[in-house]
Amino acid sequence: MTDGQDSVRNAVVFEPGEPPRAGRMAFLGPAGADTVTVAEPYDEGIRVREAAATRTPVAEAVAALARARTDASAHPAARFWGAAALVALQLVTRGRIRPTVTAAGHDAWRAGPFDAADVQRIRELADAMPASARAVPLGEDHGDAGPVLADAETLVRAFLDAVADGMPRSPGAVKATGTTAFAAVRPVKVPKLRRWAEDVSADLDAGVRVSLRIEADDVAAGEYRAVVQVHSLAGPSLVVDAADLWQGRDPGFGGRARIETTIALRRAARAWPRLAALLDSPVPDELPLTDEDVGDLLAGAAGRLTAAGAEVHWPRSLVRGLSARAAIGERDAAPSDLPSFLGGHHLVAFDWQLALGGERLTAAEMDHLAETHRPVVRLRDQWVLIDPDLARKARLRELKPLTPVDALAAALTGTVEADGEQVPVEPGAWLSELRDRLAEPEDLAPPPGLAATLRDYQLQGLRWLARMTSLGLGACLADDMGLGKTITLIALHLHRGGGPTLVVCPASLLGNWEREITRFAPGVPVRRYHGSARTLADEGFVLTTYATMRRDATRLAAHPWDLVVADEAQHVKNPASGTAGALREIPAAARVALTGTPVENNLSELWAILDWTTPGLLGTLPRFRARWAGPIESGDTGTADRLSRLVRPFLLRRRKSDPGIAPELPPKTETDRPVALTTEQAGLYEAVVREMMTRIEGAGGMARRGLIVKLLTGLKQICNHPAQYLHETAPRLTGRSGKLELLDELVDTIVAEDGAVLVFTQYVTMARLIAHHLAARGVPSQLLHGGTPVARREEMVRRFQDGETPVFLLSLKAAGTGLNLTRADHVIHYDRWWNPAVEDQATDRAHRIGQTRPVQVHRLITEGTIEDRIALMLAAKRQLADAVLASGEAALTELTDAELATLVELR
Repeated sequence: MTDGQDSVRNAVVFEPGEPPRAGRMAFLGPAGADTVTVAEPYDEGIRVREAAATRTPVAEAVAALARARTDASAHPAARFWGAAALVALQLVTRGRIRPTVTAAGHDAWRAGPFDAADVQRIRELADAMPASARAVPLGEDHGDAGPVLADAETLVRAFLDAVADGMPRSPGAVKATGTTAFAAVRPVKVPKLRRWAEDVSADLDAGVRVSLRIEADDVAAGEYRAVVQVHSLAGPSLVVDAADLWQGRDPGFGGRARIETTIALRRAARAWPRLAALLDSPVPDELPLTDEDVGDLLAGAAGRLTAAGAEVHWPRSLVRGLSARAAIGERDAAPSDLPSFLGGHHLVAFDWQLALGGERLTAAEMDHLAETHRPVVRLRDQWVLIDPDLARKARLRELKPLTPVDALAAALTGTVEADGEQVPVEPGAWLSELRDRLAEPEDLAPPPGLAATLRDYQLQGLRWLARMTSLGLGACLADDMGLGKTITLIALHLHRGGGPTLVVCPASLLGNWEREITRFAPGVPVRRYHGSARTLADEGFVLTTYATMRRDATRLAAHPWDLVVADEAQHVKNPASGTAGALREIPAAARVALTGTPVENNLSELWAILDWTTPGLLGTLPRFRARWAGPIESGDTGTADRLSRLVRPFLLRRRKSDPGIAPELPPKTETDRPVALTTEQAGLYEAVVREMMTRIEGAGGMARRGLIVKLLTGLKQICNHPAQYLHETAPRLTGRSGKLELLDELVDTIVAEDGAVLVFTQYVTMARLIAHHLAARGVPSQLLHGGTPVARREEMVRRFQDGETPVFLLSLKAAGTGLNLTRADHVIHYDRWWNPAVEDQATDRAHRIGQTRPVQVHRLITEGTIEDRIALMLAAKRQLADAVLASGEAALTELTDAELATLVELR
């Protein structure tokens, strides 16, 4: 079929076929080669028009539809049919298909038989069907009534049949059965099998299920009965008591109904052995129950019975509206000093609070509930069912107290872990007020001494930082690169009274911080704690690097800091690193992290940053992975929403593309530039794939992972230039690399138009080859990499910004953050990094506030190679807004041999 991602952006309709597997999905869209008639809203009415579409067999469309079910950008009709496809696949997996012969005499499979849950699910699907999912009008004459669309439930059932009819058919099925009927895709005429198929369907539809209706004869005396009810699977609305069935009053039930009822009861008795007594009775109609039996049902037996297909129905006279919430901080007085309370060793009360019908129980009612040892209790003039777990919570109300940060986290998410489960939270008045304060920014004017006018969003960021730090809470300002995080932090320093503030940043940013402080806060002391002469100050700013901070952590920890700032905080994304450990040792009244990419690879990086700014907010790393990261990475949107609510007050994220953030920023155009391999590159590529795949197939464990990384690295280097892979000392560069030839064309055009370009590569060796090549061609360039001294970096930035050098070659890891290079109006990514966020940061060296010209981004990609496949993976990552990113190269080492061969194959 057509590309799944693009095809589901428009409406999708189902067209039934004869036999069912001949049905088609019509994907509407301008590129379609087919034409369908559709009805759609028009001028307060309905019009019928011809629309372009692409028709695809249902079996081929199922995979794309199933993916569309969770794709927020997919059309509602595509998401609907994706949900229907999931139901159909589940029915096939459960074996809920049966043979039939169509009206035209063809062999076919139908979905069914359905149990009550299946029927309910089908009806719910039909009720949820958008009009655009059945927009093909029926062919009869409608007169003035307008176009008539197919009945929703009929259409859903026809779609289920189409999937059921297509799935079992394969060449293997034909070979195994020795016949094409019911095995091959091609329709087969089998009218002689019609009676047989009808008999099979009749046998399948004749099944029954049982349920238990609890009757409360005398609640005060503890007298109850479980009455057995029998339901027809063929007609879910047909239900009788077992007593009536045994007495012959069984309209609509077959002759095997009693036997099937007994079988169903035997299956239910395995879930709850008390029912075994019914099997010894001549008429298995009802079972006397005691308080203990009812308590057993409430304690879990009812759930086991339901799972076994025997639902339990409670009488309306027994109310089941009792629920439990976790009450946090209700017994505590409001803290008089929030910063010291939140940052100290205080504890917050944590108790169970029960409610009936949403109304909280009084202390006396809770005591009454705790004292009873029956499964029912009289509350507020009604009998209330109580499962043992709720009774236990009433007796053991007080739980282990929480830390203030854990209590705040619970108030923000609305849930807390208690007794190994996530339960709803009832925060106390002062805790609710604190939660609301975090959501409401304070009205704050720019501080005196700030020699700049803050943009609206920067002032908003200052107010947010001021509120968080005043409460003793940390914060992560995660604005896009170039939106002014530095000036916002300088304003915060002035607002808080002048320091001392420690800024820890990459070495390349020391000069930028010093220039910005001098420019925007003239008169504020600033010194570099770097190099041989390192001294501290009791006011103003102290600037240091991550490497120096790691070496001098003890000395820095002994100094009384008002504020500690971690710039480019992704440098401490690995919590087990020495750098992250050293940063945690430095105490401060407040901590602020600055980063444009709070999550580069996985959610554990977000944990590392926020656990430094606000320790304990996300719990321990193992707990965070179990509670948050694992479920979210498995697609749990509910957990993702709760984590978002938790971190939202502590992390402020703004993008350049957000409305009103940077309206004056010029446009950015990104283009993938495909290039062909030279003959030499192609030969090297295939040879390396053959050799390394042979070695990988015979390896295991860490050795295999190491070989895969070596293979991927080698192939990327070959795509760059054979001289890089072969480690040539005096190479001939021209005519050997498609990428280098395209780079020459781009650079020549840019320089001729008086432009300037940044060229990023992850390999310093390749950067040096390019520098040598450009010098031989007479094109001025300069190269910045991790080994470039700080003073030399600053001089190179100045020369480029002043227009002295049109081409700036940069190592991606060393220069992908912090630098302000707005002289460039072109950015070339010579090779691809594994993470689009890292590439975006590098592009932001040019596309940032201060840029006045449109920025062109060129990504060089060798056709038919691993770079092609990686480009597709990165494009998919960009389309998943706020989703968890895969772990790049590390993830590829876990591929099977077949998957790896497909990835690296030269096409």
